[in-house]
Amino acid sequence: MIFSTGLKFTILVSMTRNRATSPTGPQSDHWMLQDAKARFSELVRRARSSGPQHVTVHGRDEVVVVSSEEFARLQGRGRTGADLVAALRAIPWPEDMVEPEGVRAPVREVDFP
Repeated sequence: MIFSTGLKFTILVSMTRNRATSPTGPQSDHWMLQDAKARFSELVRRARSSGPQHVTVHGRDEVVVVSSEEFARLQGRGRTGADLVAALRAIPWPEDMVEPEGVRAPVREVDFP
């Protein structure tokens, strides 16, 4: 139903919009899909400068755009076995630590056909 005055129509439209899914200010991190497509360059800039940007479809979060550095960090890239070795070597071991003696298991003979 369309009202005769512009004010009532504006109020009705603003009441039906999902405010959480459109970028409302410079700090907003939620985008409706059509806004994300129309302003993709800005979406990418905000992902790099402000952090993850959520893109919604029909009011539901569908994807999150993150910078490549953040994605690599989340994937654990850049970590190597050398990092683990360095971390283990940095542990302060007690000097009087005794190595446990190994237990020899009995050996049995096996006949192969």
